Amino acid sequence: MMLEEPPHVEIKALLLLALMVALVLGFLGYVMYARGVFEPTQDLVLIADDSEGVIPGMDMTFAGFAIGRVRQVDLAPDGKARIAIDVPQKDARWLRVSSVFTLERGLVGDTHIKAYSGQLSDAPMPAGATRTVLRGDTAAEIPRLVATARTLLDNLEAITRADSALAGTLANVQSASARLSGKYGLLGGALGGDDEAKKLMLALDRVNGLLAHADQRVFGKNGVVDDTQAAVVQLRVVLNDASATLKKVDAVLVEAQAVGKNARVATDDLGALRTEVDVSLHKVTRLVDEINRKWPFAKPSELKLP
Repeated sequence: MMLEEPPHVEIKALLLLALMVALVLGFLGYVMYARGVFEPTQDLVLIADDSEGVIPGMDMTFAGFAIGRVRQVDLAPDGKARIAIDVPQKDARWLRVSSVFTLERGLVGDTHIKAYSGQLSDAPMPAGATRTVLRGDTAAEIPRLVATARTLLDNLEAITRADSALAGTLANVQSASARLSGKYGLLGGALGGDDEAKKLMLALDRVNGLLAHADQRVFGKNGVVDDTQAAVVQLRVVLNDASATLKKVDAVLVEAQAVGKNARVATDDLGALRTEVDVSLHKVTRLVDEINRKWPFAKPSELKLP
């Protein structure tokens, strides 16, 4: 017995197929809309040394939020990696002319492209701008860190050797510290030892003794200063006598030049004045000899016998 086909089976199958296709297209459209495929975007080109780990479709983040998507990765004529990124216009406001872009590649995990904008008050980044991306490759830094650590260890070993300059300097510091802790302290350290400091102290004591003796000889009682003051007083008296005598001589000469009335009296006066002048000269001579004898820097007098 033959079963009858339901009516309109082909039409129902076509409708079901069309519904499935519509559902698939709607889901794809929703996903594309959710991914921002239909949003207006502007282009951004990043230039890197290599594009290892960068694939189309990966996000570019700003403060942890995706604000762009890699559209294409190709090789530029100069051998650099050219990374084309689509940035939605609603998120382009986070990019400025002073923004910095990094390509970070860790030891474990994927590669990340990040944007940093320090001054949001700067001018917005224009569409189609080209920027150089900075690399933050941890794996690439390991050989440099190892080389730096090796150099640091070599330098540390060279510094800590027994024959190094640092060891010699520390030995000199220890020696200087030992001298400073001696009897004469800083003076012994500056002169190189307590013996040298002792010699200097003895020399200073001798100098002080000589200065005290010289002070007594010069400024003490019956010293050079007292003798000199007495000699100056005597010299002043003699000079006063000489001045008075010369005044008398001048008066007598005036009288002699004039037509004198008493020539014999004038002659007697001249003889008396001559005697007074001789006496004054003898006093001056004795005073000068006394000063020369008492003055400490005078040359010793020599007595020559015929």
